Amino acid sequence: MSKSILIVEDDPFTQQFYNYIFGKTGYKVIITEDGNEIFEFLKNEEISLIILDINLKNTYIDNERVDGIQISRKIKKELSMSSIPILLISAYQKKNGGRNYFEESLADDYILKPIIDFNLFLKKVTQLVEK
Repeated sequence: MSKSILIVEDDPFTQQFYNYIFGKTGYKVIITEDGNEIFEFLKNEEISLIILDINLKNTYIDNERVDGIQISRKIKKELSMSSIPILLISAYQKKNGGRNYFEESLADDYILKPIIDFNLFLKKVTQLVEK
């Protein structure tokens, strides 16, 4: 059985990128930007990894707009889901003295976008899926 990756991304171009890059890997890919749908998938599917964009313009949970950090924290604080690894995708560098989005999110790892080093990206994905 192939492993499933849940990708939370609202940009259509980036969604196509994920479909392309994972098309040859054997992973089952589920892509959504719907906040309530995320938790339906987590309840009903066996998810091996969540790839989560920080900036989500159209993502709501119960009519409240949320970003990737809030979603990640919610998943990691829910005991039944907390063991699912999360790879955060961010355009923000970790800043000294500034807001540390990665620590706030409780995610397992992060990668900066634009994703230029596909090998590094896939290596991180494989490491987290095999955890």
